[in-house]
Amino acid sequence: MGRDYLAMKTDPATADLINSDIDDLKIAATRLMNHAAKLGGLGFGTSFLKWVASFAAIYLLILDRTNWKTNILTSLLIPYIFFSLPSVLFHLLRGEVGKWIAFVAVVLRLFFPRHFPDWLELPGSLILLLVVAPSFFAHTLRDSLVGVVICLLIGCYLLQEHIRASGGFRNSFTQTHGISNTVGIILLLVFPVWALVLHFV
Repeated sequence: MGRDYLAMKTDPATADLINSDIDDLKIAATRLMNHAAKLGGLGFGTSFLKWVASFAAIYLLILDRTNWKTNILTSLLIPYIFFSLPSVLFHLLRGEVGKWIAFVAVVLRLFFPRHFPDWLELPGSLILLLVVAPSFFAHTLRDSLVGVVICLLIGCYLLQEHIRASGGFRNSFTQTHGISNTVGIILLLVFPVWALVLHFV
């Protein structure tokens, strides 16, 4: 019984294009590493951890609004996101984009309350907070040690509440959805702890 083998036809021009694209990716990765080193490895780590912490807070917010109900006070995640949101996203949402999103949210809430779902309450509050926060909070406290300490306090409070609601530290890792919640809350603590260590070192 013979086997039929299909020979792949490769076009030399296509192979050259793919090889040049791979070379470009290698060059881009090398440049990224060099620029990160020039910016300062520790500073790059802080900004990376800020992204991780913000997305962990958003993840916990989404978890609470889906089937995986948590026992944590998720409204505390709103000020946490406010103080830990990376500058690029913060300025984008504080500008015209955020104003339009807040305007639409307020109009929907006022005139079409039945069509405004409950799960949009906290994200709507976050957008409103980002848009209307005074400069003292948006620029002075957010970029200072005070903002980092507030993030640390919120993270510690949410962790101890989650552990208490789970029935102990061990249970917070062994329950069905406990692992995802616990890991998310621990990720909330990594950024402020790292920022405090860098500040005092």
